[in-house]
Amino acid sequence: MTLYISAFNFGNLLFIFIDQAFPDPAMMAPNADWISFRIRGAVSALVVAFPLFLYLSRKIANELQNTPAGRSSGVRRWLTYLTLFIAACIILGDVSALLFNLLGGELTVRFVFKALVVAVIAGTVFIYYLKGLRREERVL
Repeated sequence: MTLYISAFNFGNLLFIFIDQAFPDPAMMAPNADWISFRIRGAVSALVVAFPLFLYLSRKIANELQNTPAGRSSGVRRWLTYLTLFIAACIILGDVSALLFNLLGGELTVRFVFKALVVAVIAGTVFIYYLKGLRREERVL
């Protein structure tokens, strides 16, 4: 859960910066209080969730080294595959949205950057967990 919270809020923070760098001329500019509120929300969630994710990941990795039987845990593997599935679905949806907007002639710099943010975050999560599974398969 901490990974999902971290990824979402990191993406949200980058989206805020993209919105500021490339404002949509069709929309009314948000006031500074609203932008500050969104940034504070994303940063506060990141400050809490990401260190907790790192701590728990390290603790689990240390436990798995001490008790290798935990590697074959069905629940652990199921949750890893679920995370891979979710990341793959997000990447697929991101590429589909990019192609849809490209074919419709509505591709803007702002949209491309947001699609890149989503692809990089989901791709990083996917690769991280896929490499972890492959490492475990070599050990087992």
